[in-house]
Amino acid sequence: MSEPTRLQQTWSDPPGFIGWVTTVDHKRIGVRYLVTAMVFFLMGGILALVMRTQLAHADAHLVGPDRYNQLFSMHGSSMMFLFAVPVMEAVAVYIVPLMCGTRNIAFPRLNAFSYWIYLFGGIMIYAAFFMNVGPEAGWFSYVPLSGPQYSPGKRTDFWAQMITFTEVAALAVAVELIVTILKTRAPGMTLARMPLFLWSMLVTSFMVVFAMPAVMLASTFLIMDRLVGTHYYNAAEGGDPLLWQHLFWFFGHPEVYIIFLPALGMVSSIVQTFSRRPLFGRLALVVSLLATGFLAFGLWVHHMFATGLPRMGNSFYTAASMMIALPSGVQIFRWMVTLGTGRPKFATALLFVIAFFVTFVLGGLTGVMQASVPLDLQLHDTYFVVAHFHYVLIGGAVFPLLGALFYWFPKFTGKVLSERMGKWTFWLVFIGFNVTFFPMHIVGLEGMPRRVYTYSAEMGWDVWNLVSTAGSYMIAAGMLVFAANVAATLRSKAPFVENPWDAPDLEWAAASPPASYNFEAVPVVTSETPLWTERDALPALSGLRDDRPEVLVTTAVEAAPQIRWGMPSPGAWPLFTALGLTVMFVWSIFTPWGIVWGAIPFAIGATAWFWPKPSQPGLESEA
Repeated sequence: MSEPTRLQQTWSDPPGFIGWVTTVDHKRIGVRYLVTAMVFFLMGGILALVMRTQLAHADAHLVGPDRYNQLFSMHGSSMMFLFAVPVMEAVAVYIVPLMCGTRNIAFPRLNAFSYWIYLFGGIMIYAAFFMNVGPEAGWFSYVPLSGPQYSPGKRTDFWAQMITFTEVAALAVAVELIVTILKTRAPGMTLARMPLFLWSMLVTSFMVVFAMPAVMLASTFLIMDRLVGTHYYNAAEGGDPLLWQHLFWFFGHPEVYIIFLPALGMVSSIVQTFSRRPLFGRLALVVSLLATGFLAFGLWVHHMFATGLPRMGNSFYTAASMMIALPSGVQIFRWMVTLGTGRPKFATALLFVIAFFVTFVLGGLTGVMQASVPLDLQLHDTYFVVAHFHYVLIGGAVFPLLGALFYWFPKFTGKVLSERMGKWTFWLVFIGFNVTFFPMHIVGLEGMPRRVYTYSAEMGWDVWNLVSTAGSYMIAAGMLVFAANVAATLRSKAPFVENPWDAPDLEWAAASPPASYNFEAVPVVTSETPLWTERDALPALSGLRDDRPEVLVTTAVEAAPQIRWGMPSPGAWPLFTALGLTVMFVWSIFTPWGIVWGAIPFAIGATAWFWPKPSQPGLESEA
């Protein structure tokens, strides 16, 4: 039996449905994460179209105020919790092990568990929405509006538990990525040679570890106030409503950069490949990523300028809000120099990067404007703020993501998306985006408040709102073209391609699409751009067994071989444990006893999952 065939048998999943539910292959789980996140993106986009249609003209009656509150709450929650962070982690789950030159992600069963938790949490909140008990207090659920006095019923309870679902999943993926990047890189891939996408995901994952517990704590306090009568946020009983804002925005503002930093890594990969030269100022790019991750935790209170903070506090957060623009400016100038001194090929992926340059700079400028306390007090809760954060989030994250999907689609499938349809997608989305959100700056300056379901004709906002609505339908048309492009490419009988872009990073050394074991032998890295340096054949290291799933563990800094690490086989216990945890979370919405009785199936699943097995693989000295 030849080695690749034996490796295939060792690493493959069981056939059929059993293999589908028990897989621990990072590639299959990454694709599921990606498809699920895009479905939630579609759902959130449909909700946005309904809202924009309602606001297209004055005194509209497409939806009433209660349903509109659910629409904007679900739209924001979908985009921030069910799409933006998960979709970036989805790409990382697929790409990071390949880029590291390893055969699987660290803790693959935890990876499977995280996906099921994410899926069940999204299904729960959308089931509530379709049963007319969706959240109604916004994606931020400020107290006391979201407290028991002003939001009776179960709407906010479902929202608070959805937060717990998604953040458990995000924390699990963050731990996997940190260990994968620091301990399973290919020999020779020192920190100095590590691709920028790995650096961006490493910084992002540490940010998740420090930021996500804050919002989990906030939502736990909230649901305890609502269900068991605690008073964390009840000022009449010694609580403090501002505690919610501090906890939420300590997570919420770093979350913007948790979404943004992976996009920066994607931009670096795309710019380097399509400019056909190594990145200019690579060390400055790495330092900028680290600085952004650090500074992101020092400006959460700029969301709270209208709450009556001391002037010294306002001054500190104003300075921090302006300072964080500096690392982003450094990065953009480095990318521009790379493009200007290279031989750029303007494929669709690079066009989305250029769109990112334009829109993110505009969004950053309005962000620096709002760092000024007097101006922020005037613009607070107007559509100017809506325009700003959509320029930052869509321009800073969605445009690079679309570019990355065009760039890595051949790696996922072995086929290249149509460039002709890609250009249609780009222009429809780019023009539609600016037509949608630029007028919001104007109506915001004219005083249109956020989160209103209608307005009167004498306010004079009709024309700009109609323009914004037309732009939103252009974006939808562009995304339909993208979906058609994906479907047509997957159905085509075009031959598989290995590395259509002549990209330099290690993920392109594997087959496209990759085999279940990723690499037949462990690649050895000799430079920052290994596939450009080693044009003929990449050096490889033998020694891993082919009769059991193993990966090579290397040192964190120099990536020197240390030990062989046995990987677990496919199994159903991560799914069963996730189902048990789901029962516990959902049951607890209706009675505190749900925590007690719901913990039983979760404990059974977790015990079986971690029960030691005589033949369980472990750690061995590297031979």
